[in-house]
Amino acid sequence: MVDELVREEKTSRHHPYLIALAIVIFLESALLFAALGYLVFELGAETPQSYPSAIALTVLTAIAAVWVAVIGINALRQQPWIRGAAVVWQVLQISVAIGSFQGVFARQDVGWLLLTPAIVVLVLLFTKPVLAATTRDEG
Repeated sequence: MVDELVREEKTSRHHPYLIALAIVIFLESALLFAALGYLVFELGAETPQSYPSAIALTVLTAIAAVWVAVIGINALRQQPWIRGAAVVWQVLQISVAIGSFQGVFARQDVGWLLLTPAIVVLVLLFTKPVLAATTRDEG
């Protein structure tokens, strides 16, 4: 009787696609933390044209780095909400990548470095094993 009331836990063994998804998300987070370190260093080493803008960019990078790390951790915990959060982050990353391909200061190398993991994450998010692992069982 008690066993019927206890919700079955998802298996502790993760599918390789879910692990790959978490790894790519953690790599994105690590790069964001590296960018944060660079911004903090530059904030102390150089004089920005606008201190409020430099501080705001640094704070936003810190928030993004922590948030992407939280998405990666909860991907391994098989939380359903990570799909939406990961899609939003990847769309933002794709937007920056597209901007990197064009304009006066176009950097195709940066564009491809942003676009490639975003596409990989989006593909992995919609594979059957990842969907099954991150779907909440109703009932």
